[in-house]
Amino acid sequence: MEHSENRAKEEQRSKPIKKVAAFMAAMMSLSLAAGCRVGPNYHRPVVQPPTAFRDLSENPQAQAHAASYADLPWWQVFQDPQLQELIRTALKQNYDLQLATERINAARAQVAISRSRLFPQVQGNGDFSGGKEHNFQTKSNFLLLTADAAFQLDFFGGLRRATEASRAELLATENARQTVILTLVSDVASAYFALLQLDLQLQITHETVKTQQDSVKLTNLRVEHGVATRLDVLQAQQVLDSANAQIPDLERQIAQEENAISILLGNYPQAVPLGRPLVEQPLPPEVPPGLPSSLIERRPDIREAEQVLVSANAEIGVAKAQFFPQISLTGSGGGSFGRSSAFSSLMSSQVGIWSYGAQVSQPIFTGGALRGNLEVAKSQHQQALISYRQTIQRAFGDVSDALIGYEKFHQVRVRQEDTVKDLQESVRLSNLRYTGGTTTYLEVLDGQRSLFSAELTLAEARGTEYQSLVQLYRVLGGGWQQ
Repeated sequence: MEHSENRAKEEQRSKPIKKVAAFMAAMMSLSLAAGCRVGPNYHRPVVQPPTAFRDLSENPQAQAHAASYADLPWWQVFQDPQLQELIRTALKQNYDLQLATERINAARAQVAISRSRLFPQVQGNGDFSGGKEHNFQTKSNFLLLTADAAFQLDFFGGLRRATEASRAELLATENARQTVILTLVSDVASAYFALLQLDLQLQITHETVKTQQDSVKLTNLRVEHGVATRLDVLQAQQVLDSANAQIPDLERQIAQEENAISILLGNYPQAVPLGRPLVEQPLPPEVPPGLPSSLIERRPDIREAEQVLVSANAEIGVAKAQFFPQISLTGSGGGSFGRSSAFSSLMSSQVGIWSYGAQVSQPIFTGGALRGNLEVAKSQHQQALISYRQTIQRAFGDVSDALIGYEKFHQVRVRQEDTVKDLQESVRLSNLRYTGGTTTYLEVLDGQRSLFSAELTLAEARGTEYQSLVQLYRVLGGGWQQ
């Protein structure tokens, strides 16, 4: 019997809160069902990309491929195991990438904040009081529990537009992170190939030094036998000194390049292990750029610019909603509970505490503030639209530059290889002529100087060709796949 009475009392005390909750739920459903969204709905701007990327290829069918070189993940493009390990380390430890990830976390939290305004805001309150009457020796304790709720009706969609803008900003932030990944992968690869180039140049220099040391010894021996002059020795020593002077500068560049790679990897400056030599690095037989229209979807910076445009478009709706009435609902409910030593049972109010109301506010005169806010939103939308189109235009310019660069750097490397081969043969013949006494040692030295310089230039041409391949892969939008 007592249990049934307690249950009845609990139900009676909870009725006020249930009434307020039911009222809020009904009004929220009405708001979402009947509300409209002021402001323009987003539609992707019409962009007419060129039918083909501009390059200087002599093969008109070179761009007839739908698939792009950039569709390959970076670990299939860069096949040196050591380079792959460096890239993986950078993706784990690079600070720019960590910052980009935290920006995503902040943007995701901002979406939750914006979305929360679509729901009632409920707050619980409690008030406890107790006392004692000395004359009657009675004690009393009373507890008041209430819940307050506030809800802004979104009849005109301002809150939903704000949530739409926050979600677009989140997507823009995620694409910004993909841009960081793309840049990081390409920067590590480019720096690695630059390091391999310097290592090759240092190797060539050391070999030249060894060769010239032998040449100086041989010339001194010829002087002792009276078939050469002291001038021949001095001229041979000049080539040796020139090669030796290159070594400290190359070592400086190598150390600085290693430091740059270490920073990209999130490490303090340190030595960087190398994998395959530059001359053993594979080059693709063909680099199809893909269809131009696919570039808009593949490059994360273009996708980021579009999401910024989506957000700016939604902000126009937020600004327009401020012109319309703002309707807010409030409600509260609860009950009081008490006990006194003068009575043996719990006493509770027979009448629950509950109330609800509505508030309407309509801007009448704001001195042009609302109109100004709307004009600002429209201008920011136009700026985002211009930036979106400009980003696309620059992307196509980047691809065209990279295609031309890779093609021409390849031609430079091939022709420089021919130059080195010709000079090698020239030096061989000059040595034979000098040994036979038909020419001076100056002819041999000139050939050796030219060969040393051409070999260094060839190493640079190889490195530049690989770096141009990395640049092409980056501007096509490849490299950010996880």
